[in-house]
Amino acid sequence: MNAKLITALAAAALLGTACADDQSQTASTGAGGAGAGQIRPGSQEDLVANVGDRVFFDFDRANIRPDQRPVLERQARWLQQYPQVQVTVEGHADERGTREYNLALGQRRANAARDVLIANGVAASRIETISYGEDRPAALGSNEEAWAQNRRAVTVVR
Repeated sequence: MNAKLITALAAAALLGTACADDQSQTASTGAGGAGAGQIRPGSQEDLVANVGDRVFFDFDRANIRPDQRPVLERQARWLQQYPQVQVTVEGHADERGTREYNLALGQRRANAARDVLIANGVAASRIETISYGEDRPAALGSNEEAWAQNRRAVTVVR
């Protein structure tokens, strides 16, 4: 009985030491090992923080709104700065409409965003598109606020 208790206490002590070492390592190097608070240039985090990774659409539309075009133009400049980066443009829709319709609408949105990137000098071979339709909402809810966030195209670094 005492041997089991001593073994359990020893294991707990070792586990606690290992966890403390992991936490101090993470605090000093950051979760990715690149240094706390640093964003790696050319990464998804860099795109999100410095450029913006998504554009939004009007209800039942796949055309790029004038207020969203600057985001795609910044993305194109960013992609030209990092020629090794390849991306996937994900098209999304809100929950209204059939699954098939929303998949098609999401694809049209992804293609529209891709076309602007290409028109701004990004090689088509660096861009893939995919539609998730209504399957991956950014916001939950059945109201205009949630729907507006879900009608989007998101650029994702591969």
